[in-house]
Amino acid sequence: MTNPVVGLAISGAGAEDLLLTLFLMFVAAKVAAEIFERLKQPAVAGEILAGVIIGPSVLQLVQPGELTNALAEIGVIFLLFLVGLETKPGDIFRVGGRAVIVAVLGVIVPFLLGYWMADLWGQPRIESIFIGASMVATSVGITARVLGQMGLLHLDVSRIILGAAVIDDILGLLILAVVSSFAKGSVDYTQIAATAGLAIGFTVVIILLGTRAVNRIRPRVERLRVNQSYVVFGFALCLGLALVAQYIGVAAIIGAFLAGMAMSESAEGTDMSHQAEAVTEFLLPFFLANIGMQLQLTAILNRGTLLFAGLVTLLAVVSKILGCGLGAWTLGRRKAMQVGMGMVPRGEVGIVVAQIGLGLGAIGNEAFGVVLIMAVATTLIAPPFLVLLFKQEQRIPPDPSVPISSLG
Repeated sequence: MTNPVVGLAISGAGAEDLLLTLFLMFVAAKVAAEIFERLKQPAVAGEILAGVIIGPSVLQLVQPGELTNALAEIGVIFLLFLVGLETKPGDIFRVGGRAVIVAVLGVIVPFLLGYWMADLWGQPRIESIFIGASMVATSVGITARVLGQMGLLHLDVSRIILGAAVIDDILGLLILAVVSSFAKGSVDYTQIAATAGLAIGFTVVIILLGTRAVNRIRPRVERLRVNQSYVVFGFALCLGLALVAQYIGVAAIIGAFLAGMAMSESAEGTDMSHQAEAVTEFLLPFFLANIGMQLQLTAILNRGTLLFAGLVTLLAVVSKILGCGLGAWTLGRRKAMQVGMGMVPRGEVGIVVAQIGLGLGAIGNEAFGVVLIMAVATTLIAPPFLVLLFKQEQRIPPDPSVPISSLG
């Protein structure tokens, strides 16, 4: 049997298309990031806008597809692995209760308000439910990228956001399972309960036992003859737990984050963080540009749809600030706003919900376009406000000789 990857590599036209896609996405994202940095704006927003420009909505240089989606998935997996390396289990335990409250309120408020707005607008019931579901989860990758670039991952507020975003992803995917089953005409509560149990059990076991297990394995791994054996082990653990997470029905990025957390203590004093950061810097632009490329203006080019998309986007921002901010209100108004805004980006999670709804025939092209605009817009809106809200916080600038995790 012919290997399709090899076939692509030795086919002139196929190889040229592949390299052109990689070149355009990477260079456009990095050029835009440089421009936005010079304008004192978050590089993340520039990289997403680069995807909009080179994608089907504007220049039509690159079309989103299986290749770009795969690159995007790998990019955000390594980003969450890097964030996990900078987050010790004790940090999560310290803010765990607060993160749970923030996550739960950050699911309930957006879902109810999203459903209410769509129903009030006259959308069919199933479309209203899908629009509500698309507003539930948070794109932890976007907020993690912004906070990491600002040197703020050591703050308790940042850890609350990251912990709540992980919980949000689990809750959001469970809600999506219910909504998808409802769209098919029946709800398998046994399967949903099993998925919930596996997801929670997997997360708790890795947080409680992962660090201890990795610390025991480390001496044996370092005796291996493979070059950079411990880094290789870390990347293998990242991909392995990402795969396990996907098998049990939650996002792969949760497994990657837990893998990084499991290695956060043992990675101190090693080159792990620097190696992971180098890989992430190469792969992450594909994730960010791919979000922008998903936006298709042709599906929403009429006044009514644009107005509805604007209202949904506004409600998506307000609902997270209200719900998540309420969960963090005892920390003070400013920190509550920081938490709320940190939970605003929907990114790839909202896009996945829209794609599933469209594939099931539960939503039409117009509702798909509305959710797509909301997902991209919230991802662009949050970073500049995060910069403003965290402007006075003490930052830990990246130090090439010391992993950020050891400074927290």
